[in-house]
Amino acid sequence: MSVIDKYLKRFPDEQRESLQYLRETILSIVPQAKETLSYGMPAFEIDGKVVAGFDGFKNHCSYFPHSGSVLEELYGFPEWCEVSKGTLRFPIGKKLPKTLVRKLISVRRRQITEKQKGRSSVKPKK
Repeated sequence: MSVIDKYLKRFPDEQRESLQYLRETILSIVPQAKETLSYGMPAFEIDGKVVAGFDGFKNHCSYFPHSGSVLEELYGFPEWCEVSKGTLRFPIGKKLPKTLVRKLISVRRRQITEKQKGRSSVKPKK
């Protein structure tokens, strides 16, 4: 049993189903990702860099891109999502569309690549 399997056992069925769906979606997009815990929550890393994470809370589930600028680059989120700088919150029982998760991971991976090449995709604030 993986660390994420153990982690997910603590959630009620409906919430665990939403989070398990997100987990499977992430792994279908980046099957090479290693499942781990980062900041005490499920995360997925590639080459030692976290590209996605999630967690469940009392009244919602959250997707964490592990970058404060990923969500700023995207638009067209489902109306039932709540977007903040570093978190995409969604209701228990809802499932994030695979196309959205693919975009989130794509932006994060591009940011990591640019940072490794010495270019920052984050625009400095004035």
